[in-house]
Amino acid sequence: MSKIELNVNLFSKRLRIVYDAWNNAQKDDDYSSISEAGALLLAAGDTAGEDEPIRKGTAFQTWLLGFEFPSTFLMFEKNRLSILCSASKAKILSQLKNSNAPVPIELFVQAKAKEAPTDAIPQFLQTYTSFDKVATLIKEQHSGKLADDWNKAVSEADKKPALVDMAPAVASFLAAKDEEELKSIRTAASLTSTLLSHYIAPKLETILDREAKISHETFATQIEARIGYGEDEKAKGPDMKVWSKGRGLNDVDWASTEFCYPPIIQSQSTSTGYDLSPVAESSQDDISHKGVLLVAVGMRYKSYCANVGRSFIVDPSKEQEAIYTLLVALQSEVLSRMKDGVLSKELYQFALSYIKEKKPELEPHFTKNIGHGMGMEFRDASYLLSPKNSRKLRANMVLNLALGFTGLEEDGKKYALQLVDTVLVGVEKSTCLTLGTKSVKDTLFFLNQDEGQGQSSKAPAKKVPAAKNGANGNPSPMKNKTAGGKVLRNKTRSAAHEESVQSMTAKIAEHQRELHGRLHQEGLVRFSESGGGLGGKEGKGWRRFQSYKGEAGLPREVETLRIFVDRKAQTVVLPVHGYAVPFHINTIKNVIKNDEGDFTYLRVNFQTPGQLAGRKEDTPFEDPDATFIRSITFRSPDGHRFDNISKQITDLKKEVTKREQQKKEMADVIEQDTLVEVKGRRPTKLPEVFVRPALDGKRLPGEVEIHQNGLRYQSPMGSQKIDILFSNVKHLFFQPCDHELLVIVHIHLKAPIMIGKKKAHDVQFYREASDVQFDETGNRKRKYRYGDEDELELEQQERKRRQMLNKEFKLFSEKIAEAATASTGDTLEPDIPFRELSFEGVPFRTNVRLQPTTECLVHLSDPPFLVVTLSDIEIASLERVQFGLKQFDMVLIFKDFTKTPLHINSIPSAQLDDVKNWLDSVDIPLSEGPVNLNWGPIMKTINEDPYEFFQQGGWSFLGGAAAGEESEADDESDTESEFEAESAEMESSESSQDESDYDDGSDASDDEGSGSDFGSDESEGDDWDELERKAAKADKKRAEVGAGHDSDDSERPKKSAKSKPKPKAKVNGKR
Repeated sequence: MSKIELNVNLFSKRLRIVYDAWNNAQKDDDYSSISEAGALLLAAGDTAGEDEPIRKGTAFQTWLLGFEFPSTFLMFEKNRLSILCSASKAKILSQLKNSNAPVPIELFVQAKAKEAPTDAIPQFLQTYTSFDKVATLIKEQHSGKLADDWNKAVSEADKKPALVDMAPAVASFLAAKDEEELKSIRTAASLTSTLLSHYIAPKLETILDREAKISHETFATQIEARIGYGEDEKAKGPDMKVWSKGRGLNDVDWASTEFCYPPIIQSQSTSTGYDLSPVAESSQDDISHKGVLLVAVGMRYKSYCANVGRSFIVDPSKEQEAIYTLLVALQSEVLSRMKDGVLSKELYQFALSYIKEKKPELEPHFTKNIGHGMGMEFRDASYLLSPKNSRKLRANMVLNLALGFTGLEEDGKKYALQLVDTVLVGVEKSTCLTLGTKSVKDTLFFLNQDEGQGQSSKAPAKKVPAAKNGANGNPSPMKNKTAGGKVLRNKTRSAAHEESVQSMTAKIAEHQRELHGRLHQEGLVRFSESGGGLGGKEGKGWRRFQSYKGEAGLPREVETLRIFVDRKAQTVVLPVHGYAVPFHINTIKNVIKNDEGDFTYLRVNFQTPGQLAGRKEDTPFEDPDATFIRSITFRSPDGHRFDNISKQITDLKKEVTKREQQKKEMADVIEQDTLVEVKGRRPTKLPEVFVRPALDGKRLPGEVEIHQNGLRYQSPMGSQKIDILFSNVKHLFFQPCDHELLVIVHIHLKAPIMIGKKKAHDVQFYREASDVQFDETGNRKRKYRYGDEDELELEQQERKRRQMLNKEFKLFSEKIAEAATASTGDTLEPDIPFRELSFEGVPFRTNVRLQPTTECLVHLSDPPFLVVTLSDIEIASLERVQFGLKQFDMVLIFKDFTKTPLHINSIPSAQLDDVKNWLDSVDIPLSEGPVNLNWGPIMKTINEDPYEFFQQGGWSFLGGAAAGEESEADDESDTESEFEAESAEMESSESSQDESDYDDGSDASDDEGSGSDFGSDESEGDDWDELERKAAKADKKRAEVGAGHDSDDSERPKKSAKSKPKPKAKVNGKR
């Protein structure tokens, strides 16, 4: 316990609130109960049971100290604060003496169990009895040794002070919430709203749809399980499929999350009838599939509560619909009247008068109060919104606004309606912190019978579609349900699953059409001003190479008029007609040496236009129409000298090429500013961590420090360090060690930096989660333990260690984010990968697990790391999507068309729907195709004129959602024909494309067996005459092109391209 750190600044601030209110109690009615008290006594006995609600005294103590301290008495005097506690608690509470408190703090420490008793209780009692009147929480009874000793000492005292109840004053202390409290309440409200909108409502809809038999209690238990359940090996964590859909729930501390009460589910079949109080229970009766269903759920985060309650009506009558509409309108009106300074009873009277005006017959059924105060206590009765409570509401108070009607009757059956939300009181009006599933279309479910029976009711805003004809042309005999505006059909499980998949597919298709349309319009706008592209030549231009400034600069060796290689000037000097002519090494393509008879021939080939030599084909020249020397040949009987010269030129060429490549690689490396170290205090540190990329030398753990404008990793070697400035941080990730061997804080940089001799885009700090286990055979424990006790203990220790590691690294990542935000002014938040959304793939050379985050797709466990920013992606192309294939590929094309598309290969086909759902959820346009595309020539074509590309249809050539309503067969044939290679033009440049800027060696079409020729569209339906005609045509074309260019693509019969002009490229797919 000695490691607990109290927030002394927050304690001082809140203690000052207490004393200021107490000193001015006569001027404020809210504190009138303590105005004449000489002291305030806050007593606490042993910890209450888990099932008991939080007491006001416990809430007050936790609010003041930050933690609950059982068996601790606090006595507030005008000139000091006295605390009676045990020795262990005194060590922690002694931190308060260093605070800037408004009064001094004195500790009365009890003796330990086996030590002689101290005079702590007598002294504390003497102070207590010196007052004539003491305010305390009279209604709270405490148990435990300290409470018993105190009660005994007070009963034996000669003089006893008069006691007054300070509960109203404590309620006022806790009523107005500060920013720290509101942060926790907003998180609790977001948890509650997310659970309601993304689990309870859809699940209830499914139960009604399938007419499933499930009890109220079972459904409530399923709701409770969303935050996890079980212990040890059987423990199951929170359901992130639900929570990932909520706002601001990425960094929730699930250990501090719990339910305020078991979720309450009630329906027409509830044996005890409808009950709107939070102490109601979900019965074991099965949920009724008609009538009114009431749902109430409250969640507590870091001790602060939020609550929500809703009414769902199946097949409502017009009267029920009108009453619910009135309830929604009443809430809106009450919120507009609920503001700072309003009396509680005035709010209730306004709500009652509103009902009298709109529907006077509902007045007897209206609830006796419309809510209460809420914070750490779920129900603060001091701020009950009832007709008799005269307390004023204050800004930043949080209330549970509960509107409802009870005892209503429809068709001879009783029912109730409720609308409950967590509300924040403002200066002018109040706002709901809990949102969603409130409108009529979300809560009223309509049941339509067969046409022969007629419609029993209609939705107010939407017409219910008529039943569609079955496969045989007759109307379907099944009855349809409309839930929330959607038609639901009674069906078997497999049919229900199939229909849900189809509806999801339809939603994705519709959303993708919108995304593709938006992408096309943005492309036209983006490239309309710039017009044509750069043809992939960005950064390329005429370079003038200067070997020497004049003849005086020539080396002396050239006087002999012999070939000389000047390594210093990177020049080869050749004798031409009696002159020494220098040629820079970059003008030379290569040298070739041949031996013929007694002579050796050395041919020097130069770079000239028109050569098909890979990337040099695009090399610009100052005047391409000038006369160029293609080669110079020398003859000599000295073969040994020519061998030496040929080797020197080749080595120099390699050296210069390597140097240029290194320079090109380092072009984007930046020189960071100087790190400004923290002064006046020690920097926040994370010790015992390893770094990747690793530093030179022995692998030893170092420590990371947070400084004023960046981070510093300090190696234990002393001289080695890595500085990262916050201004260069693009993304910050925290990956917990759940299901992983490492716990990681990962930083992705905007521009790479040099670490050692290598450049790095990513820097990672990690610690291994598992320690080496030792065999304890022969240990003393073995004498008394039989079975698996040791293994269980080790597993528990391992689990605790992992939890501590996660907490430590997460806290450090949050501190990095805070420091970076304060330094740069740009908000930086730690991003946590969603493991439940992960999928496997091959982005580089090995199969890894790829995990989406809020802003990226990442692989952080092993180098090479992958961090793809989702906002940089233009479109995702899913390739090799065919029935029967076990894997498919995904290509991510970036908005910067000059960047090489990223290939992620060999993703299991079983995860195709998950990948599509994820891409669609993050608004990335996607397309599907049966074969791999050769993206090198495609991107080259696009870069030549992006505006023309978008004018001619843009990405619609990919098919799928971009192509509209075309069939799959049409999509496949279009994919082949529109980007079909021109036989002479593209095949002749095939050799150069192997060295293309976009060639990355990761094309999955190189895998054997990646496709199949069964069911090919090209051969399907062709007769023998047609096949012979195609074969003859192919032979003729191959003969024209030449034997050197025959390939699988040229032998394959092609379909004619569409008349509409489209960019040309090659489909590099296997059949």
